[in-house]
Amino acid sequence: MSVRKTVIAVTAVLACAGCSAVKPTAVTQPPIPTIVAPTTITRVPQMVDRPVPDDCELVVPVEALHQRLGRELPGELKTIIGIPEPSLARTAKIDCYYGVPKGQDLGAAPVVIGLANYGDEASAAARVDESVAAERQDGATVSEVDVGKKKGKLVSAKDERLVMGHLGKTTYVARAKVGVLPDDLVGIFLSSIAEQSMIPVEGT
Repeated sequence: MSVRKTVIAVTAVLACAGCSAVKPTAVTQPPIPTIVAPTTITRVPQMVDRPVPDDCELVVPVEALHQRLGRELPGELKTIIGIPEPSLARTAKIDCYYGVPKGQDLGAAPVVIGLANYGDEASAAARVDESVAAERQDGATVSEVDVGKKKGKLVSAKDERLVMGHLGKTTYVARAKVGVLPDDLVGIFLSSIAEQSMIPVEGT
């Protein structure tokens, strides 16, 4: 073998030895996120057969009512605490008048919410039925609406719209004068505040 061929062979062997010494580049895997189960459970407030409070801010806070209405009502919040009525089996009552214009009487309130407790569920249901029947007799139309997961009555009278119903021994009614909201929205608003009135304010 010639010297030239010997040099070429040795060079090729050294080249291959160098190749075997090259280490492959490690592929970095993306970190796998750790999923931690939540330790707290968020509870959605529910309507309950609640005791009638003695403060309208504990029925529907003014701020919450304004949020649902989409604007602030000028005027004041007025509260009337009813007395027990044994003949109706009513044990407690509160009426909340929102947005009463300064210097005007309660009848000028654009929105009114009322709650009442009765001695038993049958008396509460009877009171709602009597109120709905009286509105029908005066020419109002009545339809069924959702109030939370329950059903209530939407009453369309000449001068106002009402949503009323009961849960257990407690009745509720939410009223709005015609024009407070368009008719296609007022039922949604009244159902919303009726539902809120049956959810005790946190801490009470």
